[in-house]
Amino acid sequence: MAASSVASPLCTWLVAACMSVTCDGDCSTRPSMLSSSKRRPKCAARRRLPSKCSSFSADFQKGLNSAFSGSSIQGLMSSCLAFEPCDEYYSSKGLSSLGSNGLSSLFGSKTGTTNRRQRRFHGAAHSGETMAVAVQPTEERTKQKKPTTRQRRVVVTGMSVVSPLGHDSDVFYNNLLEGVSGISEIEAFDCTQFPTRIGGEIKSFSTDGWVAPKFSRRMDKFMLYMLTAGKKALADGGITEDVMDQIDKAKCGVLIGSAMGGMKVFNDAIEALRVSYKKMNPFCVPFATTNMGSAMLAMDLGWMGPNYSISTACATSNFCILNSANHIIRGEADIMLCGGSDSVMIPIGLGGFVACRALSQRNSDPTKASRPWDINRDGFVMGEGAGVLLLEELEHAKKRGATIYAEFLGGSFTCDAYHMTEPHPDGAGVILCIEKALAQSGVSREDVNYINAHATSTPAGDLKEYNALIHCFGQNPELRVNSTKSMIGHLLGAAGAVEAVAAVQAIRTGWIHPNINLENPDEGVDTKLLVGPKKERLDIKVALSNSFGFGGHNSSVLFAPYK
Repeated sequence: MAASSVASPLCTWLVAACMSVTCDGDCSTRPSMLSSSKRRPKCAARRRLPSKCSSFSADFQKGLNSAFSGSSIQGLMSSCLAFEPCDEYYSSKGLSSLGSNGLSSLFGSKTGTTNRRQRRFHGAAHSGETMAVAVQPTEERTKQKKPTTRQRRVVVTGMSVVSPLGHDSDVFYNNLLEGVSGISEIEAFDCTQFPTRIGGEIKSFSTDGWVAPKFSRRMDKFMLYMLTAGKKALADGGITEDVMDQIDKAKCGVLIGSAMGGMKVFNDAIEALRVSYKKMNPFCVPFATTNMGSAMLAMDLGWMGPNYSISTACATSNFCILNSANHIIRGEADIMLCGGSDSVMIPIGLGGFVACRALSQRNSDPTKASRPWDINRDGFVMGEGAGVLLLEELEHAKKRGATIYAEFLGGSFTCDAYHMTEPHPDGAGVILCIEKALAQSGVSREDVNYINAHATSTPAGDLKEYNALIHCFGQNPELRVNSTKSMIGHLLGAAGAVEAVAAVQAIRTGWIHPNINLENPDEGVDTKLLVGPKKERLDIKVALSNSFGFGGHNSSVLFAPYK
């Protein structure tokens, strides 16, 4: 049925092609299959073309039907036409495999909008000269094709953190290398009533010089952390006022997310409402939403490119980083500030995770509480902070003379589609995510020799991720795995960005930080893959950073030294 539906238009095309090719030569010396041996004027031949085509169509259609139902139309084309089919025809499976939809797309649809090539194609029956252009040799047509564009490369040119171990990326990483723990007793509020009274709390923080005082008094901490880290990342990347005046702000964007948003601002509004709505902060709604941090930073900088936030629980940062890179690759931006920020060190935040039975209760020894892969782990330790990367298109960075810390290779995200808080039993979603990230980035398994794991110190999650890593990378003797959370706790939506900074710092310095508190590895955990209690030297080929979140959100991103 597909063959009969296209027999008529194909007949018209082939006959017109034959006529145009033949009539361009000498008709008297080279008679066509549709003309008699008697010489006729060219115009007469063209006028009689429809009747000749009609008389020929029955025999041709019979041959065409057998060609579609048989092997190939190659012989038919080469016998009728004075040119060879194009390379794409030889590489395809033949017209018979296209079906009715494929054939209609090949010959054009009468109801659809036609492009320039299709209009030229459809007009061929009326003009032998035009058809001669349409059937020009493959070599000439190839020259007219648009050249393939090389994919834009993405590099890291700046970074910053706000964390329990410092608010400078170098200070932060030096503390990690020394195995310093940022876990301590919570001092922000009285938590004696809670079974968990420890966290990765930021004890001192100042917005002086980074955020206007009027906003410092009103904004939630997650926004203050985000704005400060974002501006520090710009400074670290050499984006001075002079550079800001020269860059195209329409191609500069901000994509910094948050898992929890402004919980304190919203909680304060609820408490005020108990008295009267008149006591509520007029900014309580906008300052509680997760997108407002990115929006405020863009307003401050005048950046008019992509601007939004993503909230995928504890995988938020990686989602933001990968989407930011994609904006650059697609040419929608040249520079992107990306990452995550969270601060829920308040009663409702602590109480909510206690109710989930997710937190460690090792209150007597806070620095030993976060212990990924250790058999005595009893839950994660909640932390707070922000991490921001400055991603930039390679040529743009080189043009302005930026220092390139590392190259972003790509990543992926998947969903477990299994449970709100529990990982998939066989780690299928994590395995799929890692494999897709490798495929998307064009990285072989053997090249990945450093992994900054999600590893939150939960009984189920650590082993599921570990087994997934073994499945994907095997017993690679060069592979080294560590968890930043062993020292700073779980920074929720900011975790991925802070750990991405750690991965980039590892590439820069050639040192990877230790796993602290790994005293008695869980059964089935091979410590040969895990970094020990001391920092280690490592020439990183490719670094992988994982982040997973409630809801079954999985994410993996890859970085490598810039070459």
